[in-house]
Amino acid sequence: MPWTEEVFNREYARQFQEKLDRVDVDIVLTSDSNLIAYLDRSNPFAIWTDTPYAGLIDFYPSYQNLCSETQQQLYNLDRLAFQKCRSIFFASDWAANIAIETYQLSPTKVHVVPFGANLDREPDFETIERQIQSRSQTPYKLLFLGVDWVRKGGNIALEVAKALNREGIPTELSIAGCQPITDEPLPDFVNCLGFLDRTKPNDRQLLDRLFAEAHFFILPSQAECYGHVFCEANASGVPCLATRVGGIPTIIRDGVNGKTFSLNASISDYCEFICEALSTLDRYQALAFSSVREYQIRLNWSIAAQQVRDILREQH
Repeated sequence: MPWTEEVFNREYARQFQEKLDRVDVDIVLTSDSNLIAYLDRSNPFAIWTDTPYAGLIDFYPSYQNLCSETQQQLYNLDRLAFQKCRSIFFASDWAANIAIETYQLSPTKVHVVPFGANLDREPDFETIERQIQSRSQTPYKLLFLGVDWVRKGGNIALEVAKALNREGIPTELSIAGCQPITDEPLPDFVNCLGFLDRTKPNDRQLLDRLFAEAHFFILPSQAECYGHVFCEANASGVPCLATRVGGIPTIIRDGVNGKTFSLNASISDYCEFICEALSTLDRYQALAFSSVREYQIRLNWSIAAQQVRDILREQH
């Protein structure tokens, strides 16, 4: 990882310094430690990120089996950056706890502010309400959206859909973002849509339709620092099924806007929750509307930005 080396990041800081010298700023707010680790300015600093580098090491596949030198460089980037910051914001309790424990940070300096849904327009909640009410009790419709089939737990989503159909419960699984990795032909109830580009109108419309029709968004990630897509699902009134790893439990509150499962949960655990939630339309719709509410009060950028702004004003 050449980008972790000190010489690289000192050059990065030099270029950043030149740009900052041309503007008048009250505070430098960044999303990554390496952007400010070697920056020398008198302005106050703050970071808002989904994880310290310490949270990635031996968690994400690309950060496994790193040599000790690279690991130390990553720790140093965090340590130098955090020393400069008056305020440090993390998107989840998981990330905040790792940072506090690894770098002996004062808890008063660390704040948890969840990221919002990355939407190009604000949802029309009258439309969302109609969409929720128009979802029939059967067939069950599950949506998997992710670019990494293995890390995002695509095999679990597929097995859940298979199990429900074996039990005589008609279930459809739509897969977008990647191609499934499987040795067997996909069943007819699986719809593979490939990678969808949100910037293209046709793909955007298709994504909107997928969220509008889905009963559940299922993404049983094996490693995940956060997951904006859970917020986006909630914005469409779609409860989420996910794993209890990384920053996900900060987003998903069990029984409120979905359900989190342990990494060793059985396929039947997922199926039982889905069947129970869809046992009556009233029960399902209550969960779907509760999911929308979580987006409205917690998981949108307006709320998140206001929280960060208020803390920065108070401390600076």
